This record gives sequence, structure tokens and C-alpha cells, in this order.
Amino acid sequence: MGWVAMNKTKFSAASKLAVAYYRVSSKEQEKEGYSIESQQKLLNHYANENGLKIVREFTDIETAKQTGRTSFGELVKTLKQKYSAGNKEESNYILLVEKTDRLYRNIRDWVTIDELDIEIHFAKENVILNNSSRSSEKFMHGIKVLMAKNYIDNLSEETRKGMLEKAEQGLWPSNSPFGYLNVKADNDKKIIVIDKESSYLIEMMYELYSTGMHSLESVANLISQETYFTERGKKIGKRLVHKILLNPIYSGDFLWNGIRYNGKHEPIVSKELFEKVQYMLTGKGRCPTSPQKHHFAFQGMIVCGYCGCAMVAELKKERYIYYHCTGNKGKCPGTYVREEELDRQFLVSLEAIKIDEDVIAWLVQALKHSHEDEQRYHEERLAALQQSHQKLENRLRSMYIDKLDGKITQDFFEAQSSGWRKEQIELQRKIEQHQNANREYIENGVRLLELSQHAAILYKKQTMAEKRQILQCVHSNSSWKDGQLTTNYRKPFDLLAVTNIQYKQKRAASVEEYDPCSCWLPSADSNHGQGG
Repeated sequence: MGWVAMNKTKFSAASKLAVAYYRVSSKEQEKEGYSIESQQKLLNHYANENGLKIVREFTDIETAKQTGRTSFGELVKTLKQKYSAGNKEESNYILLVEKTDRLYRNIRDWVTIDELDIEIHFAKENVILNNSSRSSEKFMHGIKVLMAKNYIDNLSEETRKGMLEKAEQGLWPSNSPFGYLNVKADNDKKIIVIDKESSYLIEMMYELYSTGMHSLESVANLISQETYFTERGKKIGKRLVHKILLNPIYSGDFLWNGIRYNGKHEPIVSKELFEKVQYMLTGKGRCPTSPQKHHFAFQGMIVCGYCGCAMVAELKKERYIYYHCTGNKGKCPGTYVREEELDRQFLVSLEAIKIDEDVIAWLVQALKHSHEDEQRYHEERLAALQQSHQKLENRLRSMYIDKLDGKITQDFFEAQSSGWRKEQIELQRKIEQHQNANREYIENGVRLLELSQHAAILYKKQTMAEKRQILQCVHSNSSWKDGQLTTNYRKPFDLLAVTNIQYKQKRAASVEEYDPCSCWLPSADSNHGQGG
């Protein structure tokens, strides 16, 4: 990150100021040509062509899942400061990025940038977004964000599959918990073994709590006085003690993705002691809460439009369900509402995001077009991995011939080929990851459109519990006031609803037959440069 010296280009006083953001999602991309330098070259050329002056650059090189992007945080801080410095139109920077997936890693990043209300130029996609952009353009942008995130999720899914395989083999698939250490076994698989330096503390926790004479807090205080913690100047809290006492991994089993597995690692405490502690944690066998008799479909999804308190449900005469404000903030004028009325108005909100068939066809085509650049990167990445794999295969063949000719010894061949085979296995794993991640890139964007198309129809046919699942997918929260349900859509359904309203209004006002795509297509000057 730093200030840019623009020596080769002269800018007029009227040039608009811009900041540029570059990102590669891993060191691997940086090495293989998907580089910061190529992004810089593209954005500098774009700025020159469009009368923009880049005054500051921000750069991040890290993994897509890693938290705490330093330069992204600095970028947001700079844009916020510039926005508050004076007149919005005169003072605000324009943000330049190569394309959508260079700017966002997740939905939170999208929301953060969207709240800044700035103009963004995606140079490679030839798209400009600002506060005058149509909601349809913002909707398409939102789908791109979700599709890019899904690509990352699919890529990491292959890693999760490997971890699940380890769990099914009885091997703990992640970082070692307190009391254990990660080591490599003879087959190069990571396993956990007892940490002799800290495991005795786990035994102490179980033994102390099992007596029934200690609370979680007193156990934490006693353990914190042990040399292990005093030498490090640290303490252990009761929450961590509680978490350790609940964890079956210390008795030889472990939980992974909600399923319990019989582990092959050595336990720290016996199963009998573990079960005794579980009995103590429940209050000596007494169930702490009674099971809920009724499950209300919209509980926790609606707040009172007057005071903001939660709307809770009550069953009347064993058949009628009413919702009302909890009134936690004092006397509230809100009234009761029947569940059937909420159900009806939720259905109306889903009908608002239904897209016409001809518009669906155009949007699917636009999605495929937006995927072309991502597809090129994907193909280049696969080609590089396959080339590296083949290069190792050629080396192995040549070395095998040398062994047959007596040019190298058997021991040398086995030592060298073992390392290359391991490299090949890792390359093959990466090849399969990218192949699997790419399969559903477009399909997931299409599914999102199909959900909007059929959500209302599906909703009518489902049970109340299933209706709740559909609403949670589409809505973030809702409020009730004066007989009216106000729904807030999740992104990008919020933009879809706005565009649909605009389309219906224009169609109703048009004397002649109205072309629905004219409402969805980008405006004439929204997807090209500023001119230079």
C-alpha cells in the first residue's frame, strides 16, 4: 500500500481522484502469474483511458479464508474519512478494482463496501456501480458476489471431505485440543498424542469436578494455580473448563460435524469418569429444562414495529396461534395478530421476488457471460497443475530408465522417487479440488434465480416448519406495525424485489406492450468508462 507516482501521464485539474485495490487469494496465485503486477497494469491503463488519477493503492496477499485483511481495513477507513471530509460529490474517491472477486471475500465485505455508498469501477468486467445504478445492475452484482463465494466454499469443501475421511478412520482431523499434541505418524498422516506437560491438568479438572464439591469456577481457580499456568502468567476461565469437561475426546471418542466417532488416540480420562462428570454437569441427573410443547413457525423472526421488542407466540384454546409484543420496553400500543395473517403477508413478500420467464432467460445468459473470466483463470490454473504433474511423471520415467541402465542405485531411486510421488499426489488433489469447485459455479447462480421464481409456489405447499426454512433463506428480519408486516430481504433478494416493483409499475403505466427486459438491462451509460 502506498502513494503512486504517476510520471508518465499528465492529468488535468478536472481528473477524478481514485484509489485502487489489488488482491491475490494466496501466495500460490502470486507465484503463478495471477499477480498484483497484472492487476496494477490493468487498473493504471483503465485510469488513463477514463480520466481518473490513482492517488493511493491498497494491496492484500493472503488466503481467501484468512481473517484480518490489513489493507482492506485501511481501504475502508480511508474511504470513510474521505466521505466525511466534505461535500460527498466533490470529496469522495472512486474505487478501482480488477473484478468482483478481487474486492470481496465474503458477504460481510460486500455489505461493508455497500454501506459506503461510493462509486466502484470493476475494470475487467466493464461495470460501474454507484448510487444512480439500477437495482437490477446491483442485483446482478450481488449474484456475482454469491457465486464467487460459492467457488471458494466448493474449493474448501474438498479439504473438508479429507477431514471427514480421517474422522471416519478414527483419527482427529484438526488441530490438537488442549492436553494433546499434533504429530506425524509413519504414514505421514497427522495424529494426536498425549502432551505429558499439560495432560495432567485435564485429569485434575475431571477428578475435582466429579467429587461434587467444586463448581466450574472453583475448578478454574485451582487449576490456574498450577505451575503450568503460573510460569506462563496465564489463567484458565470457567467457560474453558466447562468446554473441556463436555468434550468426549478426552475419553477416547470425539465429535465431528455433529457425529460421534470412536477415536484411535489414547484417552486421558476413563469413560467411567467422563460419564460421571456428564451426570454431575446435568445437575445430578435432573433435566434442567422441560421440553417445549409447541414449535411456532415465526417465533424469533418478527419484532414489534413500535418498540423493537420481540414478537412472541401464544396458543389459545389449543388451536389458535396469536403473536404479540413482549413489551419489554414498557407499555406498547401493538396489538395481537393471528398466525394466518402473518402467513398471508409473508406469502405476498415472496411473490414480490418472482421474475418473469423471459427475464430469467436474460439473467442466466448474463451470469454465463460474467463467468467467462473466472473460467479462464480456472482453466489456466488446471493447466499449470497438470503440467507440473506431467513434469514429475517424466522425471520418474527417466530416472527409472537410469536405474535399469545402472546409472543410479536402487536406494537413490527409491529415496528420490518417494518424494516426487508425494508431490504428484498433492498436485492431483489440487487438480480434483479445482475440477469439483468449478462444476457448480454457474449452477448455484441459476438455483438462486430459480428459488426466487418458485419461492411463493413452494411456500404455499409446505408445512409451517418448512415455510420457516424458506423465509429464513430469503428474509433477514421483519417487523409488525399497524396491521402491516414489513419484511427485510437478504442480499441480493432486496435488489430483486425493488426491480420487480419498478417493472410492474412501468408495465402498468405503459399503454403499449411493455418490454420487461428494458427494466433489467443496464442503462446506456452505466457499463462503460468515463471517457478520457
